[in-house]
Amino acid sequence: MSRTVTVGLDGSRESLAAAEWAAREAKLRGLPLRLVNVWEPLPLLQAPFMGAETEQDWTRQIPREAAEELGRRHPGLDVTWEQLTGRPAEVLAEAAETADLLVLGSEGLSTIGGFLVGSVGQAVVARAERPVVVVRALAQDDADADIAESGGEQPVPDGPVVLGLDANAPDDALIAFAFEAAARRETELRVVHSWSLPPYFAYGLPPDPQLDAQLAETEAAALTEALRPWRQKHPSVAVVEDSRPGKTVDQLVAASHGAALLVVGRRIRRATPFGGRIGSVAHAVLHHATAPVAVIPHQ
Repeated sequence: MSRTVTVGLDGSRESLAAAEWAAREAKLRGLPLRLVNVWEPLPLLQAPFMGAETEQDWTRQIPREAAEELGRRHPGLDVTWEQLTGRPAEVLAEAAETADLLVLGSEGLSTIGGFLVGSVGQAVVARAERPVVVVRALAQDDADADIAESGGEQPVPDGPVVLGLDANAPDDALIAFAFEAAARRETELRVVHSWSLPPYFAYGLPPDPQLDAQLAETEAAALTEALRPWRQKHPSVAVVEDSRPGKTVDQLVAASHGAALLVVGRRIRRATPFGGRIGSVAHAVLHHATAPVAVIPHQ
């Protein structure tokens, strides 16, 4: 199958936000956009007034109408759609394997300003071995306002791309994705590396400012060294190195405000009987970051 940006579409406000984001991403990458709607037949008792064929025909309108609208908003973009049958999490995870990128919508805003990723989204992120981007629905409100104001195509957000990186165990796939995303957007790349101060309180010792300063210097040097070859490969990308002590999730969530994209990694682990694992950092930022979140699986 040819390279595409693929989006899971169920007709919800959240998935439509994901489709709009995916359309802009496809144009940035020079790739076709593929809309995938997954039809999961309901037991007859759950749909007594609608036959299976009628229900399926009705749900086909979702990707078809979305494709028409996206084609209108983004002239020149190659948009295709299809409806697949099966369990949504399984079908979308399989769709991710044949795409450059899979895009999903969030499933509702939380009371603390983040967003909740539903069971389908979490299962896909945990299973997919290709990059997955999760887009919060609020982004669509902003997109619609910008389109109305400009009278035309949605402009690409000009905020920075933020990368969460463990400088002491950097992964090439993760770093490459972030640099390429920043280069395509012609925007700044901010690399966030967090680390922990010694637990002085656990040993009943007073803080040691000199040791803290030495640790800060060592961690900052590790980040600089990890990024050195990538700066050389992408000289046009302006890079801001942000190395500081603290909780990784807190720093990434804070950095996501105003960002075009937040990029984090997920280590690929053998699936358990309960499914795959997202990882604590990726799981937390998926729920609380305010920017679209790209989760990059890596070894």
